[in-house]
Amino acid sequence: MEDGDDALRRARLDPALVEAWVAEGWILRREEGGWTELDLARACLIRDLREDLGVNEAGIEVVLDLLDQLHGLRAALRGLAGTVQGLPEPLRQEALAALRRGRG
Repeated sequence: MEDGDDALRRARLDPALVEAWVAEGWILRREEGGWTELDLARACLIRDLREDLGVNEAGIEVVLDLLDQLHGLRAALRGLAGTVQGLPEPLRQEALAALRRGRG
């Protein structure tokens, strides 16, 4: 985790603007006052959407919501894959066959 405004400056992000995004709920303020790589990447994405693509606030909210859903689904799939891998072989084969039938 990088410390406060220095991390924002290195990422070419305006600290005041990032604070506005925190107020919007688009980025979470860490209790430690720093920023994770994920926080910085999300802030850079918001900046790029606004400045490079001209996306308005409503559009940014939609993009961020969809990205959050995508990340949640990927985590759920990793969990499901881990669960299936942990099953005894006959049950694992049965579960995989059921999943294949469901794609049908």
